Amino acid sequence: VVAAWASVPFPAPHGYSLPDTLCAYQEDVPWKLLSLCREQKVSCCFAQSVVLRGIRKERRQPPSPLHLCDSTEEILQRYLHTVFPGAFSTSHVLEQPCPTLPPYPQFFSPLLTRQGFLQDKPPSHSSSAVESIPVLAALQSSPVLHTLLTGLYKDVQRLNTRRWPSFFSAGVEQGDFQEALEELRTLSQCYETGFEADESEDEADSD
Repeated sequence: VVAAWASVPFPAPHGYSLPDTLCAYQEDVPWKLLSLCREQKVSCCFAQSVVLRGIRKERRQPPSPLHLCDSTEEILQRYLHTVFPGAFSTSHVLEQPCPTLPPYPQFFSPLLTRQGFLQDKPPSHSSSAVESIPVLAALQSSPVLHTLLTGLYKDVQRLNTRRWPSFFSAGVEQGDFQEALEELRTLSQCYETGFEADESEDEADSD
């Protein structure tokens, strides 16, 4: 089971290199959780696959270890190992950005350039539509899945299936349903950590 994360567009300021951008996120990550559950503040995961497109490495004076990397993929990989030590991380880099020409919806901030990079203030003259954006997407196996799967288990457990006779018309028996529900609870425990256990106790107390 994995949770989906993404940054659309990737928050790269205009004129900044990838190491410059990533160095600004040492205490956090530049992407947001897409799966339906509450984000955790703990920077921890078991395994992840990350794809970055539309960002190239720029040669600059190396003020940090990230600037010493030879390629964009090496920069991203070193960043992932720094933020998520011990996790199995794979990364892929595509130079071509994500095209956003019509009919792609133009819901972007006026601070974006036509190439999707952030600038300090919007241009004084009316600019044309954003033509492309850099994007980062990640599939991550992490403790947040314990919260997501436990929430799903509790929601399904509350269902009164007797009120919907057609619920089992497809051939699923009540016993099979209960067994699958228990397997879901067991699956959620596979992603439980000490931090998650403490949080679950707090939620139980609040209930």
